[in-house]
Amino acid sequence: MIKGSIVALVTPFHEDGSVNFEKLGELLEWHIANSTDGILVLGTTGESTTMTHEEDDAVVEFTLKTVNHRVPVIAGSGSNDTNTMLFKSKKYADLGADALLVITPYYNKANEEGMIRHFTTVADQVSAPCILYNVPGRTGCSLSVSAVERLSKHPNIIGIKEASGNISYAVSISRFLSDDFVMYSGNDDMVVPILSLGGSGVISVFANTNPKECHDMVANWFNGNQAESLAIQQKYLDYIHALFCEVNPIPVKEALNAMGKGVGGYRLPLYEMADKNKEHLYAEMKKVGLL
Repeated sequence: MIKGSIVALVTPFHEDGSVNFEKLGELLEWHIANSTDGILVLGTTGESTTMTHEEDDAVVEFTLKTVNHRVPVIAGSGSNDTNTMLFKSKKYADLGADALLVITPYYNKANEEGMIRHFTTVADQVSAPCILYNVPGRTGCSLSVSAVERLSKHPNIIGIKEASGNISYAVSISRFLSDDFVMYSGNDDMVVPILSLGGSGVISVFANTNPKECHDMVANWFNGNQAESLAIQQKYLDYIHALFCEVNPIPVKEALNAMGKGVGGYRLPLYEMADKNKEHLYAEMKKVGLL
């Protein structure tokens, strides 16, 4: 099982919008040097929804080659079409991804049985373990507690990225955690609460700009330093909120560019931040020493 701080990595772009693989390599090395415990590519933060399948494949292949087993690599292979998710999942598993992040079927949604089969169809047929992704704010649908209970028993479904922001829901599904099924916080402002419920770490946007601090927040918890873990969560809370003052990953890319990381812009429909939000983000970055 992957444990700790897993960065939901941005995808850097050139000025013309193409993937900047040189910059991607720099980011990967920076994260490994700063104790990031795992790397997720092609998640929500990675903007895979505006990338072609060929670009997705190239990002996964490049990441796996660059990381070279130094830390685990998770590939986001989700789709609202089960057959597309299966196709992408098989490809990334064959490329050598350590795990796959598979999302609920946005837009078309599903009834309970359809939702379960959406995931089990993939988990039954791929060699890499699968992590469920519950993010109703993005998808317009949520995994029911009963669906999580059933899916948690599948031998190739090893966990869930819980990003509902609903602590009551998180408590409910925490009853199904075991050595074979774990939970990651999908909300950077709820890392310590999820850890207190038996969570195994975070799949993090915040880690893009603060890889060491995010690692330390989780590591301190597991090392018995819960007070220090909470202190890190609280210190960066206002900055974390600023990272979501507009839709992710617009603010985190803006922050990285302000830090000199040169990750480039976005693809439509994502667009540059409003000036007042940019000013707010910069102010919070200054408070925590990023600017």
